[in-house]
Amino acid sequence: MKPRLRFAFNTNGFLAHDLDSALGVIADLGYDGVALTLDLTHLDPMRASRARVRAVGTRLRKLSLDAVVETGGRYVLDRKKKHWPTLLSPPREARLRERFLERAMAVAEEIGAEVVSFWSGAAPRGLSQKAGLARLSAACRRLAQKASRAGVAIGFEPEPGMFVADMRGWRALEKLVPDASFALTLDLGHVHLTERRSSIADVVRANASRLVNVHVEDMKRPRHEHLPFGEGEIEFPPALAALREIGYAGLVSVELSRQSHEAPEAARRAIEFLRRMSRGD
Repeated sequence: MKPRLRFAFNTNGFLAHDLDSALGVIADLGYDGVALTLDLTHLDPMRASRARVRAVGTRLRKLSLDAVVETGGRYVLDRKKKHWPTLLSPPREARLRERFLERAMAVAEEIGAEVVSFWSGAAPRGLSQKAGLARLSAACRRLAQKASRAGVAIGFEPEPGMFVADMRGWRALEKLVPDASFALTLDLGHVHLTERRSSIADVVRANASRLVNVHVEDMKRPRHEHLPFGEGEIEFPPALAALREIGYAGLVSVELSRQSHEAPEAARRAIEFLRRMSRGD
């Protein structure tokens, strides 16, 4: 029997709530888990004490919420430049991003999270494709070794507009990081946007063995804009059916980072929609 899908909600859609309250709302709505985005608002891993991290883990267990750790906080490292520095930045700056991801792994280990998810970021101007891939893969190999020691998996996410933007970029990178801890985060909206020759279901099946984390939202080509369900053009029943078909057992996390002004209602609508789509209604 294939496992049922486990749905989560990303805390980057609850930025008007403190973290403890956000977790409570998400649990009360019946989600199975949470995608915990580490950022200035909720849990900054560069500043949070170990006691605070432990308290978050205790709260998750009390609420029976599973977790993955997300690292896409917009200004967590640079207050003026979004998602900067990256692993592709000049070495001194890139080391700051690497340290941040190492801290994210420590948080994941402490709270019992299944996965730490991250992306490449954008490349600095003038960095060639070859040099960028070499720099990124070297950092990913180091991080994969640390993830293995921490007992967590890495879910690397192709992100439109970044250096590794699509599945072609993912395939080039994964060949250079031969570590079992280095796996894939698949955002179904991103797949819809970038993989025009393949259905979302086909991409899910083709990457079944590497898939450890899934993001979900609606999207409308050609804009990279995370939309509430029903406002885009994705057909969800085949995509969700493909996840069940491959026996995917990780979290499927709703990512609506622009809906904090109506977070409880947005999260309620999302879980109701996903349950209907999973039943085939």
